[in-house]
Amino acid sequence: MGNRIAERLLVQLRRWRRILGLAVLAAGLGVLAGLLDAVFDHGILAVTAVREQLPLLMLLLPAAGAALVFVYARWGGECGKGMALVFDAVAGKRQSVPKRLIPLAIGATWVTHLFGGSVGREGVAVQISAAAAGLLTPRLRTARAKRHLLIAAVAAGFSGLFRTPVAAVFFALELFHSGVMEYDALLPAIVASLTATAVSGALGVTAGGVDLGAVSAPPTAGTLVSLAVLGAACGLAGWLFVTLLHGLKARLPRWLPNPYLRIALAGAAVAALGLATAGRYNGLSEALPAAALAGGQLYAWDWLAKLCVTALCLAAGFQGGEVAPLFTIGAALGAVLAGPLGLPPQLAAALAYAGVFAAGTNTLIAPILVGLELFGGGHFGTFFLVCAVAYVCNGGHSIYPQTRLPDPWRKPAAKPKTEDAS
Repeated sequence: MGNRIAERLLVQLRRWRRILGLAVLAAGLGVLAGLLDAVFDHGILAVTAVREQLPLLMLLLPAAGAALVFVYARWGGECGKGMALVFDAVAGKRQSVPKRLIPLAIGATWVTHLFGGSVGREGVAVQISAAAAGLLTPRLRTARAKRHLLIAAVAAGFSGLFRTPVAAVFFALELFHSGVMEYDALLPAIVASLTATAVSGALGVTAGGVDLGAVSAPPTAGTLVSLAVLGAACGLAGWLFVTLLHGLKARLPRWLPNPYLRIALAGAAVAALGLATAGRYNGLSEALPAAALAGGQLYAWDWLAKLCVTALCLAAGFQGGEVAPLFTIGAALGAVLAGPLGLPPQLAAALAYAGVFAAGTNTLIAPILVGLELFGGGHFGTFFLVCAVAYVCNGGHSIYPQTRLPDPWRKPAAKPKTEDAS
């Protein structure tokens, strides 16, 4: 009896030692991710300021795009696959994300923002954090532990950039399998996320939300209908972005097989639009969500223009993320729909900010938490309703190559009939 208890105690101690060791590595990863996110974010802000002072730099966007194609063809190797590398590493299809992705992705995204490409930054932050995890995974013996550290890297990259540590944890947990949470990676994800947001915050990275304060909508049946309609609109907008992005990625290489010509023509179109609109849809377009969340006036087509320009840039080969544009598209859409739906403009913008994120990424818990962390915890019910409806209405599509589990309602394919040998 005593031997059995001792053996069980020894097994439990070994388990906790593995858990503690993984948590320590996750903390180290959080420090690395926070540092990289801070450098990356400050660089984007710096080049954006330069472009806003010298808008004619947008004329060089086609040449900058061609230069990026050359650099990735010459030195990038597989790095051009972007987030697909992270998904492959988590699925065990590759050992790690290449380390050279860190300088390549950071530099390429800075160049894209400097010359006016309409892209985001989150995807790059997650990729460089996952690449940094490769410095630590050799210390792990099992594929399961390496997978959990990579999931923690996703949380750290997201958290260090957006300063939403709780949402980042659940974003990482629900990202890789549609409709499934990976709770086994919860502890390292929490440690990495909190560490990354603390480090990046100490280095000057700020969150982008506003306090909605007393802004609210009356809890009536009409309000519930309006919120549901807003959620459905967010779901359709997210579906449109995903469909257009993937459609252009599939068709542009067929229409324009030469990658240099492809990215140059796309860059020329985006530059021409940017010069005609004073850069309204170029870069992060931070003026759009700022105006929407302040109750300012926007054009009815702002959300659609940002959606189309971003999809074109990413499909043509410019480097950057998709989530920040989803936030911008959502905020602009919510501000436009606030009047017809009878909702306060700031509240509608904040709700759609999270709702389009839910639809575009095919995640649910993370967008709700993004809304609560950026806009205050007094609107949980409204964020839940809008994000849930958006999630349901997006058709199961995502900007990411998420894995789907078998549909239990789908009938299995009939086996082909075989003739009896006799």
